Amino acid sequence: MFFVAATVTLCYTLGPFHLRGGLAAGAGFLMAAVILLAELRLRRAAVSGLLGGAVGGILGIFAALLVTLMISLSAVPEATKFSIEFSAFFALSYLGLVLGWQKGGELPLHVESIGKLFGGRPAAHESLKLLDTSVLIDGRIADICDAQFIDGPLIVPQFVLRELQLVADSSDGLKRQRGRRGLDVLERIQKMPGVEVRILDHDPSQAGEVDHKLIELARRTGAKIVTNDFNLNKVATVQGLSVLNVNQLANALKPVVLPGEPMRVFILREGKEANQGVAYLDDGTMVVVDGARRFINKNVDTIVTSVHQTTAGKMIFGRMDDRAEQTGSMARQAAAAGASRNEGSSRAVDPAPLDRGPRPMFPETDPD
Repeated sequence: MFFVAATVTLCYTLGPFHLRGGLAAGAGFLMAAVILLAELRLRRAAVSGLLGGAVGGILGIFAALLVTLMISLSAVPEATKFSIEFSAFFALSYLGLVLGWQKGGELPLHVESIGKLFGGRPAAHESLKLLDTSVLIDGRIADICDAQFIDGPLIVPQFVLRELQLVADSSDGLKRQRGRRGLDVLERIQKMPGVEVRILDHDPSQAGEVDHKLIELARRTGAKIVTNDFNLNKVATVQGLSVLNVNQLANALKPVVLPGEPMRVFILREGKEANQGVAYLDDGTMVVVDGARRFINKNVDTIVTSVHQTTAGKMIFGRMDDRAEQTGSMARQAAAAGASRNEGSSRAVDPAPLDRGPRPMFPETDPD
């Protein structure tokens, strides 16, 4: 407010553009509004964008001066010269500023290539990885980085951080917990030795969702997208981009199970069909066992009958192992037979009941 009041007062006093009174004050108010709007826009701008815009604007002004010099040497009327010079100056300066602003965000990713212009040794090709919001919330990318299965710098754009912050500030408790976990995973990756994490300030010009911005940024920089999103994986693959899907990696690392192999599982709950039991392996693979409904909360031996690959992962179908069941039934029969033999032997050694009838105290004498 002080800045606007000072600008209006100064213009009212000085009268720029031969304006007087209210017109001069209105021009001052308009100038103050334009300056404040430009300030608000520049506050959110990245340093690389500001640098690129400044360089592009200077180059645009230089090109406009060359055009003006060429026009001044021609035999064009003065009124036409002024119009062409003003249009060239405005157009080239604006184009240089906008293009420099947009392309300046890519400077942090290609700083090493500047050394080639000065005869330096060419920098080694970097395999850049763009981290999606879903892969940070999932958290398994931290274990993969800790196992050193990913090489090259990990790039986290600012719009991904903003989306994580929005999720972490959500009113929904579950979303808030997921967003905070994503931020914790990113902090954990940053603290790992040998893992380089870069926070990219560049924001693509096109407005839209985070997925579209990631695809546009990957196309410009040649980076690979690391994600868990099935739809983003499909869209990026169709457009010829490289995608690293953590879910596909997890499915590829699951142990291979062939039909006919024995397996011992813990029946956790009943299945959809009659007499089915459901178990889960350590990696989360679902195992459906026929005839295991009565063995809930027990370990059973099964034989794999088939393995089905779905979009969500593998599903294993099996049946109860007849040999194990027969062995169990024989053991139960042997235990029952042993119990019956013990009962019979205890009855055989049981002494006869004592005769507790009345007996004479003195023996009878012979009358003879």
